[in-house]
Amino acid sequence: MTDTTDTHAATAELGSGDIETAGRTARNVIENIQRVIVGNDEPIEHLVTALLGGGHVLLEDVPGVGKTMLARAVAESFDCSFKRVQFTPDLLPADITGANVYNQKTSEFEFREGPVFANVVLGDEINRAPPKTQAALLEAMEEKQVSVDGTTHPMPDPFVVIATQNSIERERTYELPAAELDRFMLKLRLGYPDEHDEARVIDRAVGGHAIDDIGAVATVDDLRDARETTADIEVREPVREYVTRLASYTREHAQLGASPRGSITLVRAAQGRAVLESRPYVIPDDIQAAAPVVFPHRMRTDPGEPDAEAVVMEAIENVPVEE
Repeated sequence: MTDTTDTHAATAELGSGDIETAGRTARNVIENIQRVIVGNDEPIEHLVTALLGGGHVLLEDVPGVGKTMLARAVAESFDCSFKRVQFTPDLLPADITGANVYNQKTSEFEFREGPVFANVVLGDEINRAPPKTQAALLEAMEEKQVSVDGTTHPMPDPFVVIATQNSIERERTYELPAAELDRFMLKLRLGYPDEHDEARVIDRAVGGHAIDDIGAVATVDDLRDARETTADIEVREPVREYVTRLASYTREHAQLGASPRGSITLVRAAQGRAVLESRPYVIPDDIQAAAPVVFPHRMRTDPGEPDAEAVVMEAIENVPVEE
């Protein structure tokens, strides 16, 4: 699809220097991650657009393809706080959010922060924890805060959850509820590398892992500024209407279609893609690139019918783009 949108679509509040700076930050992070993760350029780009759009990411795939390493590489690329939570069946909500602990010296209760209080939180194998524990993340992911014993504690800014789950091992795991899945901007899969890329992975692992050698290429302030720029990327009315038509198509052709939150999230992911190209406005190509990783995990289809991914691709093929 060719871009027929005029460059005057940029808003007056958004300067070209801001866009160039944000785009350069995003591209530097992508290149840094690619030093560790081989052969997954498209998922890496999607993940960085989620960071720009202020969203959380769910990585689902078979064991050993680099899900946890990808999350670590993202955190290492920013000079920010990073915490890892290994989800297990006996994990309690307080193990994530923290708890009020009695201090004998002061004879008062004081709040001890849990591992969720970090700029980047890796929730490893999130589907191994029971629903009550998974629910401890919902308030933090949506409201950017947690409530403990009636007191609200704000999350750091920025705050990103990157969760992983095993797609084949179902024993002692819990399916993520729809309300929790809807909090994730994207759901990504990495897949097996081809023979050439796997050989490169092995070569990099000999004598040590590349994750131990990479450093930060951006600061928390860089990410915060890039997010502000992303939020100001213009989304013209024809593009907004295109998003609503795509969402309507999924609702008409699936048992459960994409939610309004999904439509908003799709726009934010598309704004992130525009920043990657240092472009001050969203085009339909951005929407089409992001929809296959934004919509499907929010949908449910009937047995024997096309799966969610197929419905989204049908929507992209059948819903017209109106300029």
